[in-house]
Amino acid sequence: MDIRSSDFTRPVLEHQGTTPVWWLVPPREMRDETLGGHLELISEFEIRAGGEVHTHSHPTYEFYFMLSGRALMTIEDETREIGPGDLVKIPPNARHSIKPAHVHNGIRALAMAFGIKDAPVVDYSSDPESY
Repeated sequence: MDIRSSDFTRPVLEHQGTTPVWWLVPPREMRDETLGGHLELISEFEIRAGGEVHTHSHPTYEFYFMLSGRALMTIEDETREIGPGDLVKIPPNARHSIKPAHVHNGIRALAMAFGIKDAPVVDYSSDPESY
């Protein structure tokens, strides 16, 4: 599972040395994988205590960036606990789910998806099993 955190990344001074930047995905790192693709979506989401995003997949790269709370992230057969500042890379067509790590707490996160060339359109309002 590809999880990245600014806690474990050294900052680089950018913008004429005025701004420390923690590259979670350095420029052009995913160029070949996403060439001819498109930005599919960016959203902020919340999973309340006791809730979860059920297992699903879609033909996009997806990234979850944790804002608050601790979660159990599952990609294929691997589950890891993640928290604020963690960025999770989910490959296209990988089955994945996420839920709060503790039944009494919720989470907030950002989701960003990038469509790859020739990927079919995803209907996000439909049943997750049909993605």
